[in-house]
Amino acid sequence: MSESYLTTPIYYINAKPHIGHAYTTMLTDAIARSRRLMGEKVFFLTGTDEHGQKVERAAQKANISTPTFADQVSATFRQMCRDLKISNDDFIRTTEPRHHAAAQEIWRRVERAGDIYKGEYEGWYCTVDEIFVPEAQLVDGKCPTCGSKVERLKEESYYFRLSKYTQPLLDFYRDHPDFVQPEFRLNEVRTFVEAGLQDLSISRTSFKWGIPVPGDPKHVMYVWFDALTNYLTALGFGSGDPAAEERIARLWPTVTHFIGKEIVRQHALYWPAFLMSAGLPPPRRIVAHGFWLMGGAKMSKSLGNVARYQDYVEVFGLDALRYFVMREMPLGQDANFSDEIILTRFNADLANDLGNLVSRAITMIHRYREGRVPSCPDEGRDALDRDLVAATESTIASVKESFRAIQVSQALQETWALVRHVNKFIVERAPWVLAKDPANDALLDRTLYHAADALRIIAALVDPVMPDAAERIRRMLNINAPEPWSSLAAGTLAAGTQLNPVEALFPRIEKTIEELRGMTTSNDSTPAPAPASTAAAPASAAPTPAPAPAPPAESTDSRISIDDFMKVELRVAKVLEAEAVPKSKKLVKLRVDVGTEHRTIVAGIAEAYAPDQLIGRTIVIVANLKPAKLMGIESNGMVLAASPEGGLPNLVAVDPSLPAGSRVR
Repeated sequence: MSESYLTTPIYYINAKPHIGHAYTTMLTDAIARSRRLMGEKVFFLTGTDEHGQKVERAAQKANISTPTFADQVSATFRQMCRDLKISNDDFIRTTEPRHHAAAQEIWRRVERAGDIYKGEYEGWYCTVDEIFVPEAQLVDGKCPTCGSKVERLKEESYYFRLSKYTQPLLDFYRDHPDFVQPEFRLNEVRTFVEAGLQDLSISRTSFKWGIPVPGDPKHVMYVWFDALTNYLTALGFGSGDPAAEERIARLWPTVTHFIGKEIVRQHALYWPAFLMSAGLPPPRRIVAHGFWLMGGAKMSKSLGNVARYQDYVEVFGLDALRYFVMREMPLGQDANFSDEIILTRFNADLANDLGNLVSRAITMIHRYREGRVPSCPDEGRDALDRDLVAATESTIASVKESFRAIQVSQALQETWALVRHVNKFIVERAPWVLAKDPANDALLDRTLYHAADALRIIAALVDPVMPDAAERIRRMLNINAPEPWSSLAAGTLAAGTQLNPVEALFPRIEKTIEELRGMTTSNDSTPAPAPASTAAAPASAAPTPAPAPAPPAESTDSRISIDDFMKVELRVAKVLEAEAVPKSKKLVKLRVDVGTEHRTIVAGIAEAYAPDQLIGRTIVIVANLKPAKLMGIESNGMVLAASPEGGLPNLVAVDPSLPAGSRVR
């Protein structure tokens, strides 16, 4: 069995965890889970970085001892792992004795290599990033990385001969082009190194909250020299245990560090140089993700735009939060975190796409086959069956490859393409019509089987990102354990399986954006982000017809009679085709089945739904509206949608098993 070692950064404890910390941890967890499903043995590490002047000052500000402060804040990160159902195998704290031993051992090895010497340092020091900044790199007298004020410090210091490793680092980057992902991050580091490296100050005497330098305890180690060693500490480095040495030799060559882009230099430059000096190989790979932006700026405590993961778990559920952050942020890119976007993702992708598929597939097997999965012999399959099976097999392969490449957003897009394919398959087959004639029994059996079997595959593929949702789908399908990806294949759902009752997987959330913004400010966290768009009516239809004449000024009662309401004919419709309307950002052209005919409707929902997301959906339309031309296209009906205040339209949903043309009253 192959093995791999995965790490998050160890999180600095000057403040409690927020969505940025949660994202890195959930991403690493998803990769760990996917590799286990692919048959690998994974060792997964996370933890907290607890030394340095910044922690010491934060404890003083809180008016408690530094060790007590460290214990309290580190506990919140350990709780975060429990809250997010992280599958880590170890949690490291840099205040643990095992880490003191490891950090002092690597110092001794570097010292024996002749790469540490004592000198005196004077320069501009950033206590936020724990680095000295050359005066030429200051921006308006502030740190170029974080924008914080710097201090002028002069003190005795030990130095690491970083300049000695300029060429060895460049050679390593050349020989390992995939060392940092995405590739452009490695190019940034290479450019920095090519400009020439200066020796690095690696000790401090101005504070005491750190690991003492061996043989000179008035010095404590520079926080990055200390902290980076944690990745070896967890494997037993410095313990003197032969079993630990064997473990290091086995696992260290497989290590992948998952980090935010702001600490690439420390991991891709300092860390490999320290390891080379100590006679150890550099890490196998570093994966650097982008920033989460809120209100157009990077999340930051100082800006007051930090989102608490707890608030979003409370409203949307853990799986929805995990899905959102991993779907929304492609590898290496920045992404926006907003109430509006997560609400749209939840209702469109989870409630409408996946939730409706689960509901309709399980419900129809209960309704038409007494809850038992029908048989589906190979003979008799038609082009529609074969197309779905081929799409399923292709998706299994592509999702596995995307996870191997750490392209989780891409893997989710591929999985949702299959979700939409299955929904379209069901619409085209229309089991509710087939069930009316016993002559269609064989075709109905094939339809129901392929829908349930594809749902089984989808549950397996979303498992790394949404383990609870995957488990609930398996429970409805009466599957007892996660299916390993090594043997995952279409057509292996056992015929005759008695399904369990259907349950709502992701019920739609009928909250306004304002309610969600109120949520994010209710727990001493984040001020409400500014609205992303101008206000819209709380409920709307898309597109909107010409406005009716205004009522007389003296009228105060806008209620209508039941007779007036009954004049509006609302019907269930099935979306057969969808395409963008050229030269329009808001309009999409739909071809829908309304039971008695097929119609063209133009709807103003393109900002919320891509055309391929709409195919196969069950929607509600105003069926007796006079035709209207929009962008030169005649629209025969109106699609019903709800728009949260300031938000995007969300299609009104009904039970997808309802036949096209059903009257909505």
